[in-house]
Amino acid sequence: MSSNEPAESAAPEENEHESAGRSPGRRGWLIGGTALLACAGLAGYGLLGTDEQPKTGTASNAAVTYEVTGTGTAEISYLTPGEGGTATVEKAVTLPWKKSVQMPLGKPPTVTLVLDEKGGQASCTLTVRNKHVQRATAMGAFGRATCTGEDKTRQG
Repeated sequence: MSSNEPAESAAPEENEHESAGRSPGRRGWLIGGTALLACAGLAGYGLLGTDEQPKTGTASNAAVTYEVTGTGTAEISYLTPGEGGTATVEKAVTLPWKKSVQMPLGKPPTVTLVLDEKGGQASCTLTVRNKHVQRATAMGAFGRATCTGEDKTRQG
């Protein structure tokens, strides 16, 4: 009878391990799915909240000035206001160049310059709410510089 006892006690342990092995997988998928839905809901809530902010006035935008100084010709790309902050590319721009826009808060402004094959030297400057944010310099043939940043001041 003692030989039957270990066999009986071993069988329930194996069943417990087998069901426990399957349950965490199902529970894991359930927990992961729930977490994913919660994140999607929070992201949706955040998007809905930003749609309402522009209606309150200019506090939801920041004055951004992009500037490229130097001599010669460059390709300049910069973010413009709009959904997702679309990039505008201007080709064969004779320097100096300057552009001011109102950017939605939360979208970091960016300006990039690429010198042409003749090279030279040019600098991009980024100003947000009349405060200097960044400056970068490009040199030589196809030299490249990027200025990016965001408004560090908190809006009311």
